[in-house]
Amino acid sequence: MPDKEKFEIEITINCSPPVLYERLSTADGLSEWFADDVNIKKGIFTFMWDGSAQEAEVLKESKGKLIRFHWLDEPEYTYFEFKLQIDPLTKDLALMITDFGDSDEIEEQKMLWESQVQELMRLLGS
Repeated sequence: MPDKEKFEIEITINCSPPVLYERLSTADGLSEWFADDVNIKKGIFTFMWDGSAQEAEVLKESKGKLIRFHWLDEPEYTYFEFKLQIDPLTKDLALMITDFGDSDEIEEQKMLWESQVQELMRLLGS
């Protein structure tokens, strides 16, 4: 199996940082746009899509700024992360998504993330 490559996406979202962070870091928030359902038990997030489940743990969190998850069935060095950045000049809020994928699937994964974030933006009225 090829090594996973890291990639990043940056999307500007017109929303207040606390409201956006809530959608990125809680089971309720994530189940609104990222998965069909999300549960948390003993610090493990269980994401469900079409009847299948995938578990992730939080590796790092800086409240209101960043949350990093690791899929339990993926290589140890991989993660997916949501980071909020505010442009000092324009005050625009950017959502930075970092993830890992097989080199031949990265473009497809970026498109999937972008469609997921479109759903998030629709929910937020952004």
